[in-house]
Amino acid sequence: MHHGRLFFQNLILGIMLFTLSACTSMIPRKDIPYPLSNEGFGDPVKTVTIPLPVIASSPNEGITAGVLTAFLLHNVKDEVSTLLTPQVNWNRNFGITSTLYGAFYPTPDRYWEANLSHSTKVNFDYEFRLRDKNFLNTKIETNVWLYGFDDGSARFYGFEHSKRQDETNYGDVEYGFTLSGGYELFRGVQLILGERFRHVSIGPGAVTAVPFIRQQFTENRVPGISGFIAHAQKLALVYNTLDSPTAPTKGLYLRTGVEASATALGSSADYRHYDVEVKGYLPLDDARYITVGRVAWNQTLSGTVPFLERSILGGENSLRGYGRNRFVDNTYLLCNIEERIRLFRWEIFNVTADWEVAPFMDLGAITKQLDTISVRDFELNPGIGFRATVRPNIVGRVDIGFGKEGPAVFVGLGYPF
Repeated sequence: MHHGRLFFQNLILGIMLFTLSACTSMIPRKDIPYPLSNEGFGDPVKTVTIPLPVIASSPNEGITAGVLTAFLLHNVKDEVSTLLTPQVNWNRNFGITSTLYGAFYPTPDRYWEANLSHSTKVNFDYEFRLRDKNFLNTKIETNVWLYGFDDGSARFYGFEHSKRQDETNYGDVEYGFTLSGGYELFRGVQLILGERFRHVSIGPGAVTAVPFIRQQFTENRVPGISGFIAHAQKLALVYNTLDSPTAPTKGLYLRTGVEASATALGSSADYRHYDVEVKGYLPLDDARYITVGRVAWNQTLSGTVPFLERSILGGENSLRGYGRNRFVDNTYLLCNIEERIRLFRWEIFNVTADWEVAPFMDLGAITKQLDTISVRDFELNPGIGFRATVRPNIVGRVDIGFGKEGPAVFVGLGYPF
């Protein structure tokens, strides 16, 4: 008990020492090249520098510790328009990981981010995302995601009623892209066409405490565990009245879509995805309280679908009481509800942030067919989230979920839904 108390005392002291060293600088704009600054910045540019300790834990990766420095560059409206975060972490499975992350918001209709990360053991992650709605008088929205990564902590437990004792580990090496273009048919209604390519290699992971996936499962039983290629085309219809793409406080979002993968176009198997998602945001007391709910359904049809192309639950954005990709099968039904409560609005280090607490409940089930779903298929995950929101763009969060296999803690950027 004494050692636990001492750990938390030292942790709090460390955070205080780090944050007390934060500072605000006024830097001439000519010294900050594009894309770190743009025509929306004043001169000089207000830059807030915040060093922070990194302490994170997830069911798949275990404990990660390190340090980061967040550089927040403000535009002429005193909004954070650029976030740049170099980071160095240590994890017993991956060694030392060096990361450079950047998020850029030059206009309300344009957003892009880049992540460059490499570990001394196994892991790497290189990603680029772009959202741009500046085409044809904002009637066309484009989304681009290019990526290459190796996740040595990936897990698989089997399909449907999977058991913890069947846990396996593997290295998930992926390269690919997702492209989509949306056209506004009517106010708030968008038709989306998408193209997706995914090349997956499966090899030994970094976690030796559990068996390698191919020691416990075969390709006949679990298609895709020797690797696969997915090349799919998507058609979706979206109704969207949200007041912000990154930190909404009110509105309704409805999406329904179908995606087809064909061997004739290079995929490893023929299959189809169907999905429906509904999200609603109800603010009260000038958005001090925001009730947020989501209902989602996903189904994959075909008997030879690679396991990572099926319907998947678990992780920071679905069932937060379990690790990423904990449940896998042909169909899932998911319901999330949380109450985002603004405790106070506080200016710290010349940055105005909303500090929120968010009790939540996640309910989800995964099965072979939706018409055979039963009460025993559902997982119920209560939990609580802590968020710091710098509107309109930046959200930092810690979510703690409780499932049947123990608690799970997720640390990251952006709301879960």
